[in-house]
Amino acid sequence: MTKNPARPAHPRTVAAALAASALLLATSVPAAADGPHSDGQGPHQGRHAADRTITVASFNIHHGADMDDALDLERIAADIESWDVDVIGLQEVDRHWGERSAFEDQAAELAEMLGMDHCYAANLDRDPAEPEQERRQYGTAILSAHPLEDCRNTPLPNHEGGEQRGLAQADLTVRGSDVTVYNTHLTHRGEWSEHRIMQFEAVNEIVAASDRPGILVGDLNAAPDSSEYGTFTTLFDDVWAEVGTGDGFTYDPGNPTRRIDYILATPDIAPVSAEVPEVYSSDHFPVVAELTLPHPSGKTNESSESND
Repeated sequence: MTKNPARPAHPRTVAAALAASALLLATSVPAAADGPHSDGQGPHQGRHAADRTITVASFNIHHGADMDDALDLERIAADIESWDVDVIGLQEVDRHWGERSAFEDQAAELAEMLGMDHCYAANLDRDPAEPEQERRQYGTAILSAHPLEDCRNTPLPNHEGGEQRGLAQADLTVRGSDVTVYNTHLTHRGEWSEHRIMQFEAVNEIVAASDRPGILVGDLNAAPDSSEYGTFTTLFDDVWAEVGTGDGFTYDPGNPTRRIDYILATPDIAPVSAEVPEVYSSDHFPVVAELTLPHPSGKTNESSESND
């Protein structure tokens, strides 16, 4: 893992960030020490002092292009900013990939626009288009208002005719509460359900080996009535099933008919709310949820207020 030098705290609006100058497997760009949502300051300042409630999102950004294939990364950033997220997992993220995304490092650009830390996970890695240029990469990213640590990417089982997929993960701490965030994008064709099961079984092995609370976000390419769903919920609870209202369809925005984008949480994390914002900057709707992390002391919010 390559770690870049820390930059000063600057939670910024998209408008301000756009005026500024805009790893192979996983890289991290440290943000401010506490992030804009910590210690009762910033947009979430009304939260109870003992709460470790965070806003989490999953968003397949379709390399920054909308349903008409119009590239607009600034529009993606504006949508993300409007959800006031603490951490978000992005899928289909280009890094110097090609003309379709103007050869941009999309994770770094979005992190800069939003004043967030980020990890990038390359699942495809190609030679540069021209000598002396950057390597062409495609994969997933995690962006966070809190510093990310131990960023890594684990390749998942592949199959003939399949695109390489991976499990990105990073650790963060929210006022003493540790959590690991996972992000993945499973193989896509409908007839490949057995391969999605195999891929998520590999995910479960990684999660089972950790003693930290875990949140998994991602485009899992399978609906809740699929044979894969039982594998998704072996170690995780489906946040939408717990607190979402309605069908939660995320694909595709023109006429959504399927729920294939998920936020999953280990049972020690309490879902509070979930929604699917209707935005049209990609070919997926996102999923956004509020989750409460276990208090580091193991006490309830009421009993621990004086110790926080």
